[in-house]
Formats: sequence, C-alpha cells, structure tokens
Amino acid sequence: MLNIISLDSVDSTNTYLKNLPPGDNEDWTLVTACYQEAGRGAERNRWESEAGKNLLFSLRTHPVFVEAPDVFVLSGSLALSVWHALQNYIQGFSIKWPNDIYYGDRKIAGLLIENNLMGGRVQSCIMGVGINVNQMQFLSDAPNPVSLRQILGHEIPCSEVLHNFVGQFRSYYSRIQAYDYQALHDEFEGLLYRRNSTHAFRDANGNFTGRIAGVDPSGHLIITDTGGHTRRYAFKEVEYIL
Repeated sequence: MLNIISLDSVDSTNTYLKNLPPGDNEDWTLVTACYQEAGRGAERNRWESEAGKNLLFSLRTHPVFVEAPDVFVLSGSLALSVWHALQNYIQGFSIKWPNDIYYGDRKIAGLLIENNLMGGRVQSCIMGVGINVNQMQFLSDAPNPVSLRQILGHEIPCSEVLHNFVGQFRSYYSRIQAYDYQALHDEFEGLLYRRNSTHAFRDANGNFTGRIAGVDPSGHLIITDTGGHTRRYAFKEVEYIL
C-alpha cells in the first residue's frame, strides 16, 4: 500500500519522513512538495527548484530482506526507476555515478538515499528525488542543469512523471524481493554516464584520464586509467571533470 502526503512547502521531504513516525503496518510512504526550503543533494548543497515547477519527493520503504552488504541494490534500482520514467519522454539519459541522472552532459535529476540499518539488515530506506521538470531558467551556480521542458519544448505534468516513477519502482522493488541482484546490477552498469570512453577525472592525487569499467557490488566506481591501472573509488573520492 502506498500512502501519499502532498505538501505545499517543507524544509526537506527527506527530513520530513525521518521525523514522521511510521504507521501501523506501513508499506510505502511518499511525500511530495511544491517547494523545499532546504532541499539538498548528496553533496549537501542546495537543490535549486522554482516553486511548483519540478518534482520533489521522498519515498520511505522497509526492505528488511536486504542485508547490509547489498544496500547498493536499492540505490541502483532507484536510479533505474528514475531513468525509465524519463525515457518515456525521450531517449538519451544516463546514470552518472553515484546518484545523478544526466541528459547528454547536463543534470536533470539528483537522488539521495538514506538507509537505517539494524541487525545487519535495512530496517528503513528513505529515497529523496529531485527532477527538473518544467523549470526554464536556473539561477544558481550549478554548472549544467536542464529540465524536461527545456528538452521537449513543452510542459509535462509533474504528477505524470511521478506516476511513471512509481510504476517503475514497484517493478524494481519486486525484483529486489526476488533477489535478482545480478541482473539489476548489470542493467545499472550498462547505463552509466561516460562508460567505456576515455575522460578526465580528479582524485586526491590530482587529474588523470581513464575509462569507467563499471561499479562493484558494494557501489564503488571502477576506473581503468590510461596507464592500465585499476582504480576503485567510494563516494566523494573521485570527481568527473566536465
């Protein structure tokens, strides 16, 4: 059962859900907001969103069947669900590791996932999603935002995009329940932004060039540099040079 809460304004849909006690026998709770006063992405930066123009929501689930070493399957399935929801409108999207959706070299969606672990299993998972749907002008210093309206040339109801996402995530969640982890991982890897072509990156030791080889089951990014060395990165340990 999906419980939907619609808000005009909130500090953050993720924070709202973290502070909202779960109901009896809660399955999924989804919170949407027309505007987030303190919405953030995984880098802790503000997510720019014009009020009423974009899709901002968080979804709380209780995937207690997922063990701690396998938590990345939740992130991967979230990204795949958003990717498919957008692909309904036009082709050309990719998943930028670890938590963005890109159209070409421009960012259309950001994802933030927060897991609560207990006894080696995921007791609850809050997934925050921001999708640029109808915003036409971006005023922040973000280098490369784009919206679905800018791509398509016309408005799209945010509720329609949300409906598409929920349908996709139901399907992926069923596959997680069936422990279809390898197929989900393969699909995620196949949609990676800049995979299998040489690009510039930056890590703690400076700039280098390499090719994204994939992502390991724990969610680390694997890059093969031009010297033939394999490099493995956790979140925030490597930066794409755009």
